[in-house]
Amino acid sequence: MSTADQKKPLISIKNLYKIFGKNDKKVLQEVKAGKSKETILAETGHTVGLADINLDIYPGEIFVIMGLSGSGKSTLIRHFNRLIDPTAGEIIVAGEDVMKLNDKELQNFRRNKMSMVFQRFGLMPHRTVIQNIAYGLQVQGVPKKDREARGNEWLKTVGLDGYANQYPGQLSGGQQQRVGLARALCTDAEILLMDEAFSALDPLIRSEMQDQLIELQEKLHKTIVFITHDLDEALRIGDKIAILRDGLLIQQGAPVDILLNPADDYVEAFVKDVNRARALTVETVMQPQICRISSENIGEAVMQMRKSKHDYGYVVSDDGYQGVITQKTLEGVQQSDYDNEITDSLLEDVPSVQSDALLESVIPDMLDNEHPLAVVNNDGEVEGHISRSTLSDILSDQPAEEVSEEEAKPLEKA
Repeated sequence: MSTADQKKPLISIKNLYKIFGKNDKKVLQEVKAGKSKETILAETGHTVGLADINLDIYPGEIFVIMGLSGSGKSTLIRHFNRLIDPTAGEIIVAGEDVMKLNDKELQNFRRNKMSMVFQRFGLMPHRTVIQNIAYGLQVQGVPKKDREARGNEWLKTVGLDGYANQYPGQLSGGQQQRVGLARALCTDAEILLMDEAFSALDPLIRSEMQDQLIELQEKLHKTIVFITHDLDEALRIGDKIAILRDGLLIQQGAPVDILLNPADDYVEAFVKDVNRARALTVETVMQPQICRISSENIGEAVMQMRKSKHDYGYVVSDDGYQGVITQKTLEGVQQSDYDNEITDSLLEDVPSVQSDALLESVIPDMLDNEHPLAVVNNDGEVEGHISRSTLSDILSDQPAEEVSEEEAKPLEKA
């Protein structure tokens, strides 16, 4: 997943309302006055689709909008490209007020700024795979030779090289969705809208498509708005998550915030069955870096250790993390040897873990070592540490079957 540009949102949704019915403007005032969706329906026959939605989506971000059926998530995403017009509110994309676009400007906006991937693939059965992929370019007026060349490149990218002349009916569901993804990417639109794009797929194929989306995003850095009803999917791919219920925005934030700090009982019901060890990375729960021993000789290491409140430290050289050295080991060294370099014989072989590793993957190393594990980034630099007590706290209120007995017993003692 990508790191979003935090300076300025690419998409801003401000005070958005959508009420379905003939007198929506009149009913809007009742919604703003605080009447519930159920009351509005009973009294007026109007349906509140969305009520006072405010979102900021940043460039290069995978922003997941989720909720149960009827929550308003698909209604919301169709406002981004004005397939649905709001009853009230603003839709700002790249600084432009989408509501002020005339018909021609809106047509160009849809062709060039946003692409959409649908739940049921949305492929044209009478067109070949390459014709489906290049359709958006055809609409844009790109010559046939150029659009087919670009289409074939995207076909290779999504793993369907050789399928150009097949028809959608000859492909599996997973292959059809890859074609849909390639078609959306082929226009080089900055924003990708994905409405339940993987929900019609079998679980294994769905997981493969999630992997492919994450892999593509690391290269392409698109801004992706992804609709789903599945929290596991949202946690896996999302940089940010917004949860809707009955047209209301209940909570939004980073996946770890949603998982560890649910805003209410509705969100808590979503997260309670999530296996945190498989959903959270080390980085999301690690503690700050403790005593860092960066000296070249033992004497300086002793001085650094004395300034620390801990009885051990992580030894770091120009080559990165080397291991753990304890206060007891340093105290056992004769002062006459203080000018000597720190050798491997003085170190305890405590492994480091990658900051982007899932908690599940570090449990074995955690249980095999007395000391907390150093957390390193992709450059090998120590960023923090993770301890048994931290892991125990994070997993303590998980259902018992999600942590094995072998894992749970040592954690309880920590």
